[in-house]
Amino acid sequence: MALRRALRLAGAVGRRGCCSQRPLPPGLLQALRAVAGDPNVSVAAAVRQQHGHDESMHRCAPPDAVVWPHDVEQLQEMAALCHRHRVPMVPFGTGTGLEGGVNAVQGGVCFDLSRMAAISELSVEDFSVAVEPGVTRKALNAYLRGTGLWFPVDPGADASLCGMAATGASGTNAVRYGTMRPNVLNLRVVLPDGSLLHTAGPGRSARKSAAGYDLTSLFVGSEGTLGFLTQATLRLHPLPEAVVAAACTFPSVRDAVGCTVQVLQAAVPVARIELLDEVMAGACSRYSRLELPEAAMLFLELHGSQRGLAEQQQQAEELVQLHGGSVLAWAQAVEDRERLWAARHSAWFAALALRPGCQGYSTDVCVPISRLPDVVLETQRDLRDSGLTGPMVGHVGDGNFHCILVFRADDPDEAQRVHDFAERLGRRALAAGGTCTGEHGVGLGKRALLREELGAAGLEAMRRIKDALDPLHLMNPGKVL
Repeated sequence: MALRRALRLAGAVGRRGCCSQRPLPPGLLQALRAVAGDPNVSVAAAVRQQHGHDESMHRCAPPDAVVWPHDVEQLQEMAALCHRHRVPMVPFGTGTGLEGGVNAVQGGVCFDLSRMAAISELSVEDFSVAVEPGVTRKALNAYLRGTGLWFPVDPGADASLCGMAATGASGTNAVRYGTMRPNVLNLRVVLPDGSLLHTAGPGRSARKSAAGYDLTSLFVGSEGTLGFLTQATLRLHPLPEAVVAAACTFPSVRDAVGCTVQVLQAAVPVARIELLDEVMAGACSRYSRLELPEAAMLFLELHGSQRGLAEQQQQAEELVQLHGGSVLAWAQAVEDRERLWAARHSAWFAALALRPGCQGYSTDVCVPISRLPDVVLETQRDLRDSGLTGPMVGHVGDGNFHCILVFRADDPDEAQRVHDFAERLGRRALAAGGTCTGEHGVGLGKRALLREELGAAGLEAMRRIKDALDPLHLMNPGKVL
């Protein structure tokens, strides 16, 4: 009943309230201050509260202390101290997660890694760069300006890149450029006892390897439960020569989703293809002051050469028309494209504006493309039958979609309906051969669904990996497993 706790129907997550504190082992705070300096260790209630939650609905669970390491050596020393005293450790990046991944449900020490912000090892020829946890995706792309390269994984929020690796983040560009998993080449990890691991070997950034177990992929998506990701070597991509975007309207969500499937089957090289149902399209239009109809929509974007784009635009238009849709206009100017995508990235706030004073919960499932139309329509019927406000948006190019549920958290009946709907949606995705989370992660809210998804053998294998790397279960306890 993790989501029910998240919706505040059953008190605090774990055993902790928003401002509770229990004593740390004697001498630990002094030892941490000796390593990081007094200003970089805090037990202030406001600081602990700030670090006790992300952007999810999971109730605040503050750590007992917050530390700010400045480099990997400091982090190693402080991790070793916590390990010696058997104190839980929680990594913290920008706090933009959506499944309670930073909530310190067993207390302990929160490691805020925002001050480790070095960008190094940029190789324009090899299309790679190394970043520390304090580097966000926007900061990296600003740094890359003028190189002809960019990092395209875009979850919407200006998240920490190491945090994005930790959650296996995705976003609007995933249909062409992939999620974080294929775009991470190497990780420098501090293990719970303070020892250092380079998952692909020190200084290595090869595009592929058949050398033993894939340790890099093991840590991508581990959600801070196996170690601290203190540096990520990332795969960069060339900036496209030309880009065009469009908003397309359809008679129904079924038509829009059907068009998506055919666009992919026809191998139109779309970089982005995003679904907005009728409610979301209207909300985004009003919130971002665009003149868009309140109809099922696809936002799509094409990347390529000037010559190639003309052919791709024609092919896309034909497929849109085949499904009863129409292309409102092609946006080529940078400011026009940015305005369109800014509206898409503001979908969360647009949804909340539908019911001022209410709160939001974003679901996240992913299904095989062939099952997407049926699952989306079943989900729309479920929303109507449940009497919930839940506009739908999705990275439908890879089968991933969300319902942004807007509800009154102080209404037990409505909150219970949100909880029940979210569980049904997760199980609907599993029944269709999909996953309970395409990009948000498991965190606190989807542990029960993870058990159903992996089965007993899969979950036992994960537990054995956890036991091997973190036998004392000190790294971000209470998450995933």
